[in-house]
Amino acid sequence: ILIGILTLPDHYHKRHFLRMIYGTQSPTGAHVDVKFVFCNLTKEDQKVLVALEIMRYDDIIIILDCRENMNNGKTYTYFSSLPEMFINNESNSQYPPYHYVVKGDDDVYFRLQNLVDSLVPLPRQDLYYGYVIPCPSMDLFVHSMSGMGYLVSWDIVEWLMESDIPKKHLEGPEDKIFGDWLREGRRGKNRYNAKWAMYNYPEPPTRCTHELWPDTIAVHLLKTQEKWIRTLNYFNVTRDLKPSKLYHIS
Repeated sequence: ILIGILTLPDHYHKRHFLRMIYGTQSPTGAHVDVKFVFCNLTKEDQKVLVALEIMRYDDIIIILDCRENMNNGKTYTYFSSLPEMFINNESNSQYPPYHYVVKGDDDVYFRLQNLVDSLVPLPRQDLYYGYVIPCPSMDLFVHSMSGMGYLVSWDIVEWLMESDIPKKHLEGPEDKIFGDWLREGRRGKNRYNAKWAMYNYPEPPTRCTHELWPDTIAVHLLKTQEKWIRTLNYFNVTRDLKPSKLYHIS
């Protein structure tokens, strides 16, 4: 599974925080790579600092021929660039390199083991997985998946690269038009609605929220440190911290 978190080059502190969040999860049953995705570097300091990040962590994908945007093709460029990136990657002889690819936001907390477990019974071909919107809907084939995070199988990634359908319709709410592409191309016949294991943070309450609960796959709209800490405390993410004379945390 490749989880691509769409973010911005200058969000250094957020990336370091998310590296802790995902680096301390050890899912079994699948190999999961979490990488950060953004467009061309435009500043001199970015070229130095991001280069250092790549040297240290090797978890950044920089999409060329793209400018940072929310609703003008960044999501399409991310997915459609992957096949060529990996087929030409000499350090990775296996192709396809992943069964599934996720597009995620940087204000989402994915619980990797629950994500992996939910995929075990699902097809590895023509799969479109996520949280169906609008929030009250449970109809997998009328609308699209929420932009908090959705997953497709690798064959759909290749189709996005090859098809003319997305190229003709790049502007607009990207997550909605992603669903439109699949509908027009008759792709994503296998669909999985992860509602309510995926949801928005409980506050403020809306039709997209509910309280934190153990079977969670993803929590969205973690816009503040306080919301992140409450979420991490609920899932007791520091329970495996080993006692040591070097620190005292009670």
